[in-house]
Order: sequence, then C-alpha cells, then structure tokens
Amino acid sequence: MTLLVAAVLGLVQALTEFLPVSSTAHLLVFGELFGQSLSDERFRAFVAIIQVGTTLAVIVYFREELWRLASAGISGLAHRRPLASAEARLAWLIVLGTIPAAVAGKLLERRIEELGNGVIAFSLVAWGLILLAAERFASHRRTISDVALADALAIGAGQAMALVPGTSRSGATITTGMALGLRREDAARFSFLLSVPITIGAGLYKLKKVLPALSGHRDWAAATVLGTVVAFVAGYFVIGWLLAYLRTRTTYVFVAWRILAGVLIAMMLWRGVLPSSDESARTSGATARQPSSGASAS
Repeated sequence: MTLLVAAVLGLVQALTEFLPVSSTAHLLVFGELFGQSLSDERFRAFVAIIQVGTTLAVIVYFREELWRLASAGISGLAHRRPLASAEARLAWLIVLGTIPAAVAGKLLERRIEELGNGVIAFSLVAWGLILLAAERFASHRRTISDVALADALAIGAGQAMALVPGTSRSGATITTGMALGLRREDAARFSFLLSVPITIGAGLYKLKKVLPALSGHRDWAAATVLGTVVAFVAGYFVIGWLLAYLRTRTTYVFVAWRILAGVLIAMMLWRGVLPSSDESARTSGATARQPSSGASAS
C-alpha cells in the first residue's frame, strides 16, 4: 500500500465513521478500488488500526466534557450518590447504554463475521429508510439532558445493531436518538459520547489481534501510521462540522447518500467487482467493524 492510498483511506475513515453512512461499506469499496482486499491480513490490520485514529479524535474533541462526566460519575459513586448531579447521571447512562453492544458483540461476533458483503448493501438502504422516517416524523425537541434510562438503553440497542455491517454505529445511534425525540445535534452528541467506552475496548482488543500481521512489513507499518494520523486529524474536524451542520439542517442528505451507496454496492456485487460471500467477506467482520465492533461497525 502506498502512502497516498493510506492517506485517502484515512480520510475516508474519518468522514464515514462519524457521518451516518457506514465506514465499513466505504472502506470495502475504496479498498477494492485501490487494489486492497480484506482477504489480505495486512489490509485487515490497517482497517482495524486506523479506527483508533477516529476514536482518539472523539476523545480529544470531547476531552473536557468526558473529564467532567468521568469525575462526576466517580465522585458520585464514592459518596454513594451516583445520580447526585446531571453530569453524574449522564455518565452512568452512557455506561449503561454501552452494555447492549458489549454483550451482543461478545455473543454474536462469530456469526457476524460469517455475513457476506451483500448484507452491507441491504443495511445501507434499510437504515437509510429508517433514518428518513425518524427525520420526517420525530419531534426533534428533547435535549441530551432529557435522556432517561430507557432512552440510553434504546440508543445502546441501536449501537448493538451496528454490529451488522453497513448499518453504521453513528447512523444507528443518531437515528434511534432522533426517533426518541432528541434534537439532531443532541442525538449526535450523545452518540459520540456513547461511542467512547465501546470503541476503546474494541480497539484494544483488536490491536492485540492484528498487530502481528504488520510485523516485518515496514511499508504497511508506515502506511498504517499515516492512515491513523489522517483519520485522527480529519475526524476531529468532521465531528465539529457535523454537530454544527445538524444544528440547522436535516439528515436528508445522508438518507440519499446511504441509498445511493447501497445501490452502488449492490451493482458492484452483482457485476463481480466486489466479493460477495467468499473468505474476504467472512474475515472482514472481525476487523472492519468495531464489535463492533464488541464494538462499532460503522
């Protein structure tokens, strides 16, 4: 893999990890276009590791808020008043909302890995239509401070559904949040905060599994470092852009994006440009998604 391709794929990861359009789908397509296949363990390692860059982008962007939430949550627990403040309450809601994806990732990881790439096209279109319904019929009035236990668990269940490739972790959680009446920006903010525990855990788990694949391949190691840095830097700005965008605009553009991408991938599968259910499709599940991937498929 050349450094130019690594930089482009890092940018693709940054854009599609946070926008509700599925990073798994886009990395699969762009990887194939650049001659990279998920049947290659080095490329699978590359895909898994650059996701660490976007995870770090979330942590850095929300560093002050995450620190306040963690401090409030720990302080409340130490004083036996875990819900003493709004920040402590939100911190524990995030922890509880992480449980569905963690459990589902552990129980269903093997089955998810066996899914072929055809499910990606279906998930893109299906969740695009669900996002359309949420955008059209939801109230868009509630704020993140209104999130209750049932809301956190429901959004957490949406995050668990992102185990299915093509769903998009951010897409499923933002859509669920909007369906529950959250304003677009607040749904996205809660989605980002909710992603931190699961993506950190999944990232550490995957790093241990995939790093040996890059041993002895200096060119791949250099490409992976560059792709991760690009994903981190670009991801940081994408987060800010998306939050600002959702303050005043709808998600209809992402609905159209998902449906078009789903149709395109279906056509590429039909014409044999992309693999359908061969070894590359089966092996992509463990690394192209964060269980997600337990994790975060995106």
